[in-house]
Amino acid sequence: MEIPFTKAHGARNDFLLTWADEAPSEGLAEAAIAICDRYSGAGADGWLLVSRLDNPPEGGDLRIRLFNPDGGEVEMSGNGTRCAAAFALANGYAGTEMRIVTGGGTKHLRLLEHSGHKYLFEMNMGCPRVAPDEVRCVLNVGDEIYDCTILWVGNPQCAVFVENFDFDWRSLGAAIERHPRFPNRTNVSFVRHMDGLNIDVRFFERGAGETMSSGTGSTGAAVASILRGFTGRTMTVNTPAGPLEFRWPTNDGDVKMVGPAEIVVTGRYYR
Repeated sequence: MEIPFTKAHGARNDFLLTWADEAPSEGLAEAAIAICDRYSGAGADGWLLVSRLDNPPEGGDLRIRLFNPDGGEVEMSGNGTRCAAAFALANGYAGTEMRIVTGGGTKHLRLLEHSGHKYLFEMNMGCPRVAPDEVRCVLNVGDEIYDCTILWVGNPQCAVFVENFDFDWRSLGAAIERHPRFPNRTNVSFVRHMDGLNIDVRFFERGAGETMSSGTGSTGAAVASILRGFTGRTMTVNTPAGPLEFRWPTNDGDVKMVGPAEIVVTGRYYR
């Protein structure tokens, strides 16, 4: 069996993209594990199946399904959704705006810049959901207590506030991902406050592990920082792969993210 794919990354958070009608008709979880493998597959943080919606009842132009490297299907990825938009534009989509239906809601994207295989989008991440008692809460992991914010930004997020990254945050991220408080697991971001305009973040994503950046993880970290008064409503999330820009005008409004997407490889995976 051959699976055609395009590889793209959004701030070095990389994805394989395949048109849904060119993907296997069954065994998608197993195919995702195989194609995302860094050594025996094409290698990626996730596999996106993209569908064109000619008469979309959902009010979108594309629909995407996201499979993590562990084979689990999850709601969405912010960086991955930008990659899907770039994939569509590279394959003949006409226009500078599009609506992409994800498991975390329909996302509106607007193309800001385009040069070759590189794209820059503004993306509407929707209105985050956070319970009042989860803006500031504690999480017990072993004998330690961690200061965190728990919220929903199209997928589950746990933003853990830290003074630095000089500890084994990857192991802690793995423990929090599967903490009993999160029966469906969660994405984890470790957030270091820098100043009123910037935060520094590390990511441990559900089903993927450490990633260089995360669109939804950055959104959760940004929202948590704004709610706690660490930053203003326009701010930069500094990831290991570079900055993502955010704007959240009001608590009951939508978060806007500006970030890149770049197409780097096309090929066929033999399975």
